[in-house]
Amino acid sequence: MALGRLSQALLKSSLTQSRRQLSATAEQGHEASKLWKRLTYFVALPGVAVCMLNMYLKMKHHAAHYERPEFIPYSHLRIRTKRFPWGDGSKSLFHNRELNPLPGGYEGDE
Repeated sequence: MALGRLSQALLKSSLTQSRRQLSATAEQGHEASKLWKRLTYFVALPGVAVCMLNMYLKMKHHAAHYERPEFIPYSHLRIRTKRFPWGDGSKSLFHNRELNPLPGGYEGDE
């Protein structure tokens, strides 16, 4: 009997101790979630905005000084063994008429 009472007392004390630890852990978790929420709003999002602004300004500077390279009709480039299944068949899906030449040269340079 004494052994049963002892084991029950130990079990109760361990349960109450674990409940206290869980409640303390929950409070700490709530504080940690507040910290990460604040870091997201005040550090991460402004950091992304600054990076976007930096890349926009660099792109704008690069576009102002960009010159299209001369078209040289190398035989091993822009090989079309079969037509594309869209449009007129000679332009890729993401074709850009200022940057991507066709096998005969840039569009509009005729």
